[in-house]
Amino acid sequence: MSGRGKKLVVAAAKTKKSMSRSARAGLQFPVGRVARLLRKGNYAQRVGSGAAVYLTAVLEYLSAEVLELAGNASKDNKKLRIAPRHIQLAVRNDEELNTLLGGVTISEGGVLPNIQAQLLPKKTKGPREADHSKEIQSQEF
Repeated sequence: MSGRGKKLVVAAAKTKKSMSRSARAGLQFPVGRVARLLRKGNYAQRVGSGAAVYLTAVLEYLSAEVLELAGNASKDNKKLRIAPRHIQLAVRNDEELNTLLGGVTISEGGVLPNIQAQLLPKKTKGPREADHSKEIQSQEF
């Protein structure tokens, strides 16, 4: 009877649960799908196994960065949902993302609010400043 228990322990050690490549890499994005798309896309004759993991990590990082900045923009506008406008504001206000996505048009994103300085009304002198200039002239004479 003691032999049966030992066999179960050995059998349990041999049955190893399968683990996805995304879980091994600690990623949320699918490494297997990116690997398949790399192979089927004819980008190169041969694709290394680490290429899909690396590309998936880069994609996950970029999307997390954009989502974080867009979430902050939606909070600034007192909204609970991220709209294309918030993504546009997030990308255009960040220097590095703006260079990366410089030639990209975000649908329904609008433009950044910008008024050129020459179009703004000129500042006029107040009544105190006008009186002060008269005092200076009277002292000179």
